[in-house]
This record gives sequence, C-alpha cells and structure tokens, in this order.
Amino acid sequence: MKRFHPSWVAAAAAALLVACSGGGAGDQSVRVAYGKLVTFGDSLSDVGSYNVAPGIVAAMGGGRYTVNTGDAVNWTELLASTAGVDALCPAQTGLNTVQELVGFPPVPEVNHAGCYSYAQGGARVTDPVGPGNVALLALGDPSGALGQLTKPIVEQIARHLATTANGTFEAGDLVTVMAGGNDAIMQDATFKGMLAGGLDVATATAAVNASMQAAGTELAGYIKDQIVAKGAQRVVVVNLPDLSSTPRYLGADADTGTETDDHVTRALIQGLVTKFNDALAEGLTGTEDHVLLVDAYTVSRDQGAHPTQYGLTNVTNYACDVGENGVLKGLPTSLVCSTDTLVTGAGETWFYADEVHPTPYGYKLLAQLVTTEMAKKGWL
Repeated sequence: MKRFHPSWVAAAAAALLVACSGGGAGDQSVRVAYGKLVTFGDSLSDVGSYNVAPGIVAAMGGGRYTVNTGDAVNWTELLASTAGVDALCPAQTGLNTVQELVGFPPVPEVNHAGCYSYAQGGARVTDPVGPGNVALLALGDPSGALGQLTKPIVEQIARHLATTANGTFEAGDLVTVMAGGNDAIMQDATFKGMLAGGLDVATATAAVNASMQAAGTELAGYIKDQIVAKGAQRVVVVNLPDLSSTPRYLGADADTGTETDDHVTRALIQGLVTKFNDALAEGLTGTEDHVLLVDAYTVSRDQGAHPTQYGLTNVTNYACDVGENGVLKGLPTSLVCSTDTLVTGAGETWFYADEVHPTPYGYKLLAQLVTTEMAKKGWL
C-alpha cells in the first residue's frame, strides 16, 4: 500500500511561520506574542481525545481524524507552531466503548490540567449527543458502540472557564472555534427519520434548516457572551466547509432530489451548511475587533472545482480503506486510519482521509488559509 511520508509537516509549519512573520527577512517573529492556544470544536480540531490505552483507538494506531502517520497533526496543531505557543494536548480524554460490541473496555474520562484543546470528535454546538456517542445505541445506531464523549461546544467553553482563576480568558490567549459539521450530519439522520415517518419533503427540509440556523445563532452567541465577553482578545472562528462536496455526499443526486446510498441530496446538505454559516456570520456582526471569521466554505468549493491550483490530485475519493475487508468498517474511519490501512494508490495530495475528514495535506491547506487571514488582520 501507499505510504504517507509526513516530512512536509515540519517544513510546512516553518514555511507558514516565515510567510506570516511581521518583520523583514531578518526578523521571523510574529507580530503578536501569544501565551497559549485554546481550541474549541469537533473532530477537525481534536488532537487525541480518544487516543487512550487500552482503548480501541490507541490499539489500532489511531488518534486523530486523518491518516495517522505517527506524527500527523491537524490545522490547530500547525497553528500552534506558527503562533509560537506550546504544542496542544487534549483537555479531556476517555471512551465510553461497549466492550461486547467492539472488543475493548471503556476508558474513564480524565481531565488534564494545562491542556487547552477541548475539541472532541463528534461534538455538536449545544446537543451533547453527536456521532459515535453511546446514547445512539438506544436509537438503533450501531456507531454508538465506540462511545465518543462528544462534549458540545457550550460545555467545552464552560469547562475552560471553570479552570481559570476569574472565569475569564487571558489577554494573551489565541482562541479558535470550528464546529457545526456534526449538527449537519445529525440533521441528515433526522431528515431521513422524518421522511420514514411519513412527513413530506418540504416540511422535513424546513425543520432541519431551522435547526441548523438555530445552531449557527447559538454558536455565535457563545462566542460573543462566553468567549469575547469573558476577555478573549483574538478569536479565530472557521465556518463550515461545503459538506456537499465531500465523498460522503457526492453520491447523492442533486438534480432529482432522490436519495442515493442512504444519504440526503447534495442540495439539502449544502442548504444546511449555508443556513448555519449565514446565521453564524450574522450573529458575529459587530465583533470584528476581537473575532476573525475565516471563510472555509468558499475556499473548499474552490478546491473542489480547481484542485490542481492547490496541489491536490484527488478531491472525490478517500484514502482510508473502508472496503469489505472490515478493517475499519463501522468506526469513524480516519480516527483509526494509519499508513497500513490505505487504499491502493492513495497519495499524499489526496484531500480526504475518509468521507469528511482531511488528510494531513488537507489540514495543511486549512492551516494556510487560517494563518493567511490572520496575517492580513495583523494577528500574525
């Protein structure tokens, strides 16, 4: 199988630091001195919440939602290197696995002092039950056997504030927020359930759109009231990329409105994303002095339309093997994906590790987008 060689990671971080430095050729220091990076979000920002022994994720050589090369990092970790702060570590670890279903025992939740990456795979904005949460078993969803913690963003923020002396952020904190993807995925399931229950398409569509709009508004409110109002001076918020362009939804028929491979149409999922992003942007109006909203949605659509301009060679298939061999089947694929579980021919410049998560190269592109926008704002 194709082997990923992650040597570009260190080089990419160094290149980003040089490109975003505030001084001239002889001064590579950033314009702003940060004390630490505090991150809130979901799997796209998770630095190892479920990579705990003797859990199934650690046993399979996983840990992050990408191709786990051993030193694979996501965009928040690249940002930490660029900003010149300490490397990130997960603020909470654990797994509520169901041993009789996955073959591994649960691992107790542990909070880690001095670790400020609160992002967890499966996390939603407000609802505590996201993809992979054990509560889904009661609803007939076998993915719940993995037992992801899926602590929502509102709880992540509250946990951080509870660890500080005055319940506030420090002036030197750089804060990132990226969430909403799991809300869209769960609304996908809700939509199907509504149709199965006899609800018409128009009514079901309106209901899930309203839910996504509410989630975007809620996230904006948390950022304003629980982050900015609590003293954070620089908050980077990344909106949702275009999920309709991911392998998970590329199989859906956007023209006829029919469902393919048990997924909603691309048109519906794109509508969910735009409802969320529009509500998020509207809710953040007036916070520009302290909040940078990065438009990953527009860039992701351009990457899908013009991949070669971004050095991408494949934006439609996923690199991790989810075939009938069953090695990864039934698990959040890239969380336990390694260089030994790739499809034949998978390359380093493929964008997707699984149905929705980037490869290390995909995370590099996201980090470049964020750091470029931060440099424009004078934050790097």
